[in-house]
Amino acid sequence: KSREAADPAADSSPKLAAAKHQDEAASKKKLCVKAAKEHSIPEDLNKVLENKVTETVLDLSYVKLSVVEMTCSGDADSEGIVSKSVSSHSDLIPGVYEGGLKIWECTFDLMDYFSEAEVEFTNKTVLDLGCGAGLLGIVALRGEAARVHFQDYNSTVIDQITLPNVVANCISEGRRMGSGKDTKASKPPSKRPRKAAGSPDVLNRCRFFSGEWSQVSQLLLDSNKPCSKYDIIVTSETIYNPDYYSALHDTLAQLLDRNGCVYLASKVHYFGVGGGIYLFEKFIEEKNVFRTRMVKTIDQGLQRCIMEITFK
Repeated sequence: KSREAADPAADSSPKLAAAKHQDEAASKKKLCVKAAKEHSIPEDLNKVLENKVTETVLDLSYVKLSVVEMTCSGDADSEGIVSKSVSSHSDLIPGVYEGGLKIWECTFDLMDYFSEAEVEFTNKTVLDLGCGAGLLGIVALRGEAARVHFQDYNSTVIDQITLPNVVANCISEGRRMGSGKDTKASKPPSKRPRKAAGSPDVLNRCRFFSGEWSQVSQLLLDSNKPCSKYDIIVTSETIYNPDYYSALHDTLAQLLDRNGCVYLASKVHYFGVGGGIYLFEKFIEEKNVFRTRMVKTIDQGLQRCIMEITFK
């Protein structure tokens, strides 16, 4: 899909038009290696929740996307992904917007699995890879994880969705963030406006990153604050496009602790983009670095699976 941006200073001369076309073509190629950056947590948490309306699902707060779509523009969406997603009626524009504004159903499958299998997050270091709304990482925080890092392809998603969701779930409102083992429910979302009451300790355990996977890996491993490897990596609906399998596999291999575990939730097949759980499983087998185990299959509607990945 074309990536057109309004440029009031654009010159209509053929030479400049050709140069602009070349620049656009080059930027399209660069899209797949979107530079990584770490997002700072503002001191004033009220600013994070400004113009946001939060709802709850499974006892977790999340910002209402329709309100973000109405209020997010200009500097708040420097990538322009909100307007592009709305105008193209698309939840996915490869290389431009990778779906992080929406909460995908496999996220809830994984949350249910954490509860059923009593996955232990206490004192663990956790990475929510392709985090979008960040609900999986928030569950890990509730499970007393020592550190939780959140990564999404788009910086707008981190600033306008992930960080506000983490803040909304961390702010002191009569209860501390504790164990999330009693959070299984199927209630419809209910509106709940939030106000930040101060910077809670739990935010000190979080870091937020945007950018393409290989770039984020490089940033994490090369920074002057290098992090230790992760005990647990959680990721949902990130294997829809086979073109990304190599980068994802390498990222898992570089960032997972030798004794760590990846929990990956996916549909069996993604129509239109071609990826799916068995295709990724085959890719992993050929690389011969990890062993995989299907720990849950959900047969309602389009079949979905949860895969556990560990080093061989």
